Amino acid sequence: QVQLVESGGGLVQPGGSLRLSCVASGSIISINVMGWYRQAPGKQRTLVATIISGGLTNYADSVKGRFTISRDNAKNTVYLQMNSLKPDDTAVYYCNADATVYDGSYRRLEYWGQGTQVTVSS
Repeated sequence: QVQLVESGGGLVQPGGSLRLSCVASGSIISINVMGWYRQAPGKQRTLVATIISGGLTNYADSVKGRFTISRDNAKNTVYLQMNSLKPDDTAVYYCNADATVYDGSYRRLEYWGQGTQVTVSS
């Protein structure tokens, strides 16, 4: 129904920057909320940032002032600009979408991407 494909992860030194992208495709009527979550080894998946269709954003305290989430509604794409990266930011980053789809009936469902690895290390 909906596929989310992330890109932009990689290895970066502390203090560096990365930009993640996530493109949603499929039988999408609208995407209500898009967001980024992350999961470090041995830890639970946690919220990084979310953005609703109107542009209102929400961030985890640990990334406020360093990360910026944005979206292009026309392209069904969400971005995460990550600056001043720290080793503690190392994790697999997952894209999330709360979308209304039509497959014979209208349904509002949650979808996840496959994840992209971000490693912050010198």
